[in-house]
Amino acid sequence: MNVRHVLVLPDRDAADEVARELVDRFGLPEEPQLFRDALAGEDDAEDAQWLVVVEDPKELLDPTALDDLAADHDGWLEAP
Repeated sequence: MNVRHVLVLPDRDAADEVARELVDRFGLPEEPQLFRDALAGEDDAEDAQWLVVVEDPKELLDPTALDDLAADHDGWLEAP
């Protein structure tokens, strides 16, 4: 089973920082993908959240640790 974790961050800078920290803290082989997620009904780029998507095929990553990391950057881990 391929588990995918999605961390939601308030801006691009926070998403970039979390992606780097994921590699450093959890030994990921490469930085996770980043996606811009415009809030429903919003056209303004300032109102976009950023998603950090982490593939976890062996289910080795602790969701609580991922949520804590996102929270350190004013974000959260999306519930599966």
